[in-house]
Amino acid sequence: MKKGYIPKDQRKKILLMCDDIRTHSGIGTIAKEIVIHTAHHFNYVNVGAAIQHPEAGKRLDLSESTNQEAGIDDASVVIYPSNGYGSPDLVRQMIATEKPDAIFIITDPRYWTWLFQMEAEIRKKIPIVYLNIWDDYPAPRYNEAFYESCDLLMGISKQTVNINKIVLGKKAKDRIIEYVPHGLNHNKFLPLEKDNPELVKFKKNLFKDKEYDFVAFYNSRNIRRKQVPDTIWAFTQFVDKLPLEKAKKCALVLHTQAVDPNGTDLPAVIDMLCGDNERYNVILHEDKLDVEQMNLLYNSTDVQIQLTSNEGWGLSLTEAMLAGNPIIANVTGGMQDQMRFETKKGTWIEFDELFPSNHRGTFRKCGPWAFPVFPTSISIVGSPPTPYIFDDRCEASDAANQLLEVYNLDPKVRKSFGLMGRTWAIGNEAGFTAERQGERVIENIEKLFETWKPRVKYELVKSTPLKKKVTQHNLAY
Repeated sequence: MKKGYIPKDQRKKILLMCDDIRTHSGIGTIAKEIVIHTAHHFNYVNVGAAIQHPEAGKRLDLSESTNQEAGIDDASVVIYPSNGYGSPDLVRQMIATEKPDAIFIITDPRYWTWLFQMEAEIRKKIPIVYLNIWDDYPAPRYNEAFYESCDLLMGISKQTVNINKIVLGKKAKDRIIEYVPHGLNHNKFLPLEKDNPELVKFKKNLFKDKEYDFVAFYNSRNIRRKQVPDTIWAFTQFVDKLPLEKAKKCALVLHTQAVDPNGTDLPAVIDMLCGDNERYNVILHEDKLDVEQMNLLYNSTDVQIQLTSNEGWGLSLTEAMLAGNPIIANVTGGMQDQMRFETKKGTWIEFDELFPSNHRGTFRKCGPWAFPVFPTSISIVGSPPTPYIFDDRCEASDAANQLLEVYNLDPKVRKSFGLMGRTWAIGNEAGFTAERQGERVIENIEKLFETWKPRVKYELVKSTPLKKKVTQHNLAY
């Protein structure tokens, strides 16, 4: 029997609102892992979002498939496929018919504005739980009302937890704020032996029978902030440092969309930077793969690279670490957590109002599996919904130097560094596993149920001029 098991008829029911847990999006993947690893403790109703969902309007029972993956025999998991994340009427319908004990939401708060606007109505009956993320500083005061609308804030990065506390100020004491980093199935993302038949076959198909000595891997969306052109540019600059014959034995695999209106035309970028020069081997791979195939793809490569200018977490880094690969990453957002920067005392860094990020290189020592690229430009960008946020831009040439650093390692040493990353990721300190993520979710939601009190029916608010929302932490540190 699983630790924390509760009989089906005695469990609390959670209304989980996020991507459809059957999809392969980052949110869908994490939500599915949470459901699988907490289904012995909670019952679930998932309002499963997708764009133009082909099954919208249906009610599907996923209990049996959840049983098989969770290793139990009495899961209760129901999904309502939805076009988008829902609506006030749908929430009212779910509360009336499914009678959940809490609402649990995931993804950017802008998608939940309508839900936060009805929080008083909801929280008179049940609490709101938010697995939340924010990519960068300055502390987003424009999110204050969103955070106030939640009873439990589970930040997926240390930076997010600190942001929640800074934005809420004195109001932080009235809600639970905890660190719940992303966790994945480390029994599916894992190192494979080089002679594994499936791996040999996969590499043969991926590389078209060509053999490479060193392969860098990018696995994320083709959108502007991901800096995919800079990743290609970094690779070409790295290759330019090598003799031709060694250069020809290196490759960059891009598992992403070739063309995306939110990003750019990558074939055009490759043509501009590489042309027909035999020195450069850039492989575009657009196929959607299941978890087992993705693990083969990670095991076909030597290092993961992610140069995003602001990144909440960077799930591909976690996958790479679990597969036993080193990582090269821009020092920003949740990617900092995965590099394990440490203080002079050797402890894993924590953030506060005086030290809200390590993107300025305050601490340089990190885990041996990580090869950080520190941003050289930190500028404030924004849009009407998100008026300001730092854009941490690193130099492609600095990333090229880190590629060369990893390349020059003895292959056995390189792999040993990657395996150290896996050991740490699945260990007690980091706990970037699906099991530990599930335990953290259970611990915090139970803490909420033990302490939660419904909102009062009426609240008297003194009408006074609104104070200017000035940042509560220094922007130079």
